[in-house]
Amino acid sequence: MSKHHTIQKLEQKQLKKNVENFHVGDTIRVHTRIVEGEKERTQIFSGTVIARKGSGLSETFSVHRVAYGEGMIKVFPLHSPRISKIEVVKEGKVRRSKLYYLKGTTGKAAKVKGRVVARKQTQAVEANEPVVEQVEEAQVNSES
Repeated sequence: MSKHHTIQKLEQKQLKKNVENFHVGDTIRVHTRIVEGEKERTQIFSGTVIARKGSGLSETFSVHRVAYGEGMIKVFPLHSPRISKIEVVKEGKVRRSKLYYLKGTTGKAAKVKGRVVARKQTQAVEANEPVVEQVEEAQVNSES
């Protein structure tokens, strides 16, 4: 067994199994565990994903956020044990793989267009709710 295979086996054990699927341009909330002395608390950092780099255990993502008029970028390792949860707030529609042009922007210029996703319909199908009837009711209400 070579050195490369041994390292791959060790990395495979440390990879997280349930990683949230998100892309560049999405607005996310990262729940980070902070240890202060003997106490442990969760801190939330929310912002727009501007980059994803690497692969495997060394994969990282950068989150950009404007707070109090000051822009900040924080880089998180994707498979870090300090990250307890990543939740997608809003999905963004972008045509770039890296959004570094958002660094110096504020206000409307710092916004990313939203992407319309069929996620709600798939949740309705999983819950065995009739999706077609809801659409027909909306059409009837708009005609009145």
